[in-house]
Amino acid sequence: MTQNPPTDLRRKRILYRATHRGTKESDAIVGGYFTQATADLPDDKLDEADELLDVADLDLVDWVMGRKPIPERWRSSLFDGVIAYYGHMINRK
Repeated sequence: MTQNPPTDLRRKRILYRATHRGTKESDAIVGGYFTQATADLPDDKLDEADELLDVADLDLVDWVMGRKPIPERWRSSLFDGVIAYYGHMINRK
């Protein structure tokens, strides 16, 4: 993943929503992933990204940290990317 800044309005909106979630944990995990991935997301993943960002912070963090099972709806390459990002975060410490 690269850290190219997004250039179109939709990608900028997704990045903003991902980095201004409301909890520090979600901002770090979800925001960190989308900071790296948004510019390079394929167009067919933008709808999924928008929907994922509608999910409550607590649910997202619980799924990523393995405290709750990931609903079938979110078992996708996009959410796998969020989980992989989290794995890299905790392994860097």
